[in-house]
Amino acid sequence: MATMPLQQSAPMPAVSTMPLQPPAVPMMPAPFAVPVHEVWADNFHDVEAAIGYFAAHARCVAVDVHYPGVVHGAADHHHLHDLVALTAEQRYATVKANVDALKPLQLGLAVVTDDGMVAAWEFNLSDFDPAVDPHAASSVSYLRGRGLRCDDLRLRGIPVAKLTRALRLISRPGVSWVTHTGAYHVAYLMKVVSGGNKLAGDVAGFMAAVRRSLGEDVYDVATMASDCRDMPVGLEGIASRLGVAPPLSMHPLAGAGSVLALGAFMKLRFHVFRGNVARYRGVLQGLQAA
Repeated sequence: MATMPLQQSAPMPAVSTMPLQPPAVPMMPAPFAVPVHEVWADNFHDVEAAIGYFAAHARCVAVDVHYPGVVHGAADHHHLHDLVALTAEQRYATVKANVDALKPLQLGLAVVTDDGMVAAWEFNLSDFDPAVDPHAASSVSYLRGRGLRCDDLRLRGIPVAKLTRALRLISRPGVSWVTHTGAYHVAYLMKVVSGGNKLAGDVAGFMAAVRRSLGEDVYDVATMASDCRDMPVGLEGIASRLGVAPPLSMHPLAGAGSVLALGAFMKLRFHVFRGNVARYRGVLQGLQAA
């Protein structure tokens, strides 16, 4: 994915406009690159003020979470043949064991509002300590290779508790939530929104908690794209095939992922499926869908 340098720690995140139509008319994302604003402890207060506006006017929110790998269950649990062989409850048990045990590293958030504004943030979190917290070394190494500054997370990052308050502002009726390969992303989002509570004991309880916190409109780009002929599997490939502009981001991490998920969802929803996406509501790859 092409990337461009970004000025960090801007006092207030600038926003770009995306022309939106009334709900009855298909919305199409404009072909511009959305800037991703890195958020650390020293600029979180200013960003939080901007999030208040977006929380009040959000129509669609895409989330991407980077986490320190998988420590419970098969290391290759993401492989399709392994997922197909498991029941939804077995898949969820693995997700729950890992999410309950691990701490998220980054959370990317891309938002489009009713009045056509778009913004994206990459929240760098401080709770994870590689010296004491469980993690998969290979996963952390992979994220380092993509540009994650793990040492800076402990020194300059944001406590998850602060992000919990900000995300709760957005959790209101009428907002669609989007992710890609969503089981882990939505599970970590629920952990953050709940203030670090353990996930529900079974799939039904988890999905009920998702509906209470996020509403009914939760979508997975991977699930939607799997019904498109000749569509690539990965998020970057899907976004490229759909003509989504690469985000303005220093590194292809959580913030960039949220922008690509948002753009791909809107292309799929309003261009490919012509707004007819009810069958994808609440179906997350890695959970109900393999």
